[in-house]
Amino acid sequence: MAEQLADKKCVPCRGGVPPLKGSELKALHQQTPQWDVVNEHHLHREFKFPDFKQALAFVNRVGDIAEQEGHHPDILLGWGKAEITTWTHKIDGLTESDFILAAKIDRLAKA
Repeated sequence: MAEQLADKKCVPCRGGVPPLKGSELKALHQQTPQWDVVNEHHLHREFKFPDFKQALAFVNRVGDIAEQEGHHPDILLGWGKAEITTWTHKIDGLTESDFILAAKIDRLAKA
C-alpha cells in the first residue's frame, strides 16, 4: 500500500498548478472519507465533543499540526464542536496537502 496520507508532509504551494479535480480528487477523498468535498473546492468536517474544554483542546492540537505543516485551515470553535475547513488559497482549490492535513487531523481525533 502507498504511504499513508497522514505520514506525508504538506508541501507549500507556489501557485501555477491546477487544483485537483475528477478522479485524482476522488482517489484522495477515499483516504479521508469523513471529510466532505465541497464543490471540488474545499474540505470540511465537524468534530463533536462533550463540552467546550475538550473542543478547545482539540482545536489547539489542530493548530499545532497546522503550524508544523505550514498549512492552515479555517477553524470554527463552539460549545461541544469544532468545524474545520481547508483548501489551498494560492490556487483557490484543493491540493494533496489539504488531504494530508485532513488525514493528520483524523489521526489526532482518534488519539
